[in-house]
Parts: sequence; C-alpha cells; structure tokens
Amino acid sequence: MFIKLAAPSLFLLAAMAGPAVADPLPEAIAAPGETAVLSVHAEGAQVYECKAGTDGKLAWAFREPIATLLSEGKTVGHHYAGPSWELADGSAVVGKATGNAPGATAADIPWLKLEVASRRGSGVLSPVTTVQRINTHGGKLEGSCDKGGEFKSAPYSADYVFLKKG
Repeated sequence: MFIKLAAPSLFLLAAMAGPAVADPLPEAIAAPGETAVLSVHAEGAQVYECKAGTDGKLAWAFREPIATLLSEGKTVGHHYAGPSWELADGSAVVGKATGNAPGATAADIPWLKLEVASRRGSGVLSPVTTVQRINTHGGKLEGSCDKGGEFKSAPYSADYVFLKKG
C-alpha cells in the first residue's frame, strides 16, 4: 500500500527538477519575486481553424493547444484549451496571457507569461499563480486556407514553468 501511494508523490517530486529555464528571461514574461514549483516539457500541436476574419477573408485562427506534459520522458499531465494544464495528481490551472516575447525563429510560437485565472483539485499545481511558456519550437501555421471550418495543426514543443508568489 505504501509503495502505491509513495510512487506518484516521488514521481511528481522528480518532475519538479524539469527542463532548464532560460536566464535571463525577457522582461515581458519575467516573474520577479516568484519561485518555481514545477517545470515540464510539452510535446503536441497548436490547432488552427479556417475562419473569416474581420475583413471577410478566410485565414487560419488559433483554436487550442493539445499537448502532453513530460518529465524525464514520462507523461505527468496534459495541456489543452483554456489554456489549461492538468497533472496526473488531479491538480489543474487555467491561465490568462499577460505578456509575450518572440520565439527564437519566425516558425516558433511566442513565449508567454500567463496569470492563473482559476484552479481545481489539490496537488502540485494548487499554489501556482503564474505559468511561463518558454523555449518554444514550431507551432506557427503558415499559408492560406480555402474552406471555412477546416482544421489544421502545427506540431510544437515548449517548456512550461509553474510559479508561486514568494
């Protein structure tokens, strides 16, 4: 019984080591006075929908992310529309973008700073107040779309750093 309960806790503690954080971060996404609770790597896709813009022309519009959150090559959670992050321990947060900085190349989605707008469950993400998306690779969708309602995805990877005040 102890092993069953201890294993998930140890696994999440191991996940806290996570990927390296770029130093220094761009000012627009920095979170001075906050400390890291967890860092994970994400592999997935940015999903886009073909929609008419304000000018009436069809264009790809961002719809939602779909990604697996990984630590040391093992799945620890998922990232999805909201934007939401949910861990295997049942804790989850939803963020609202408050800052961004360009990715390393034109094909990379921007780095983001997101304030936690809501949370649920009890676990590692419970004290989190800020989420940073850094080290992005890919995710931007180029080209035109011809049929409204059509979906297309662009593979991406990123690191997410979950922070708390103090």
